[in-house]
Amino acid sequence: MAAKKTPLAPAAACRTCKGSGEVSVPVRVGRKHRVAGQQTGMCLTCLGSGEAPTE
Repeated sequence: MAAKKTPLAPAAACRTCKGSGEVSVPVRVGRKHRVAGQQTGMCLTCLGSGEAPTE
């Protein structure tokens, strides 16, 4: 009979993306760098998993 596995502790949410895995960055255009909108992308801190990285 196989040994019973203990459940893992719940992972803490990433501080940068707050657990969503995505971050928004303002898109700037023109010579005066006016904000034209926002673009979402993958969080580079947690690589899109939404969990805090271990050190």
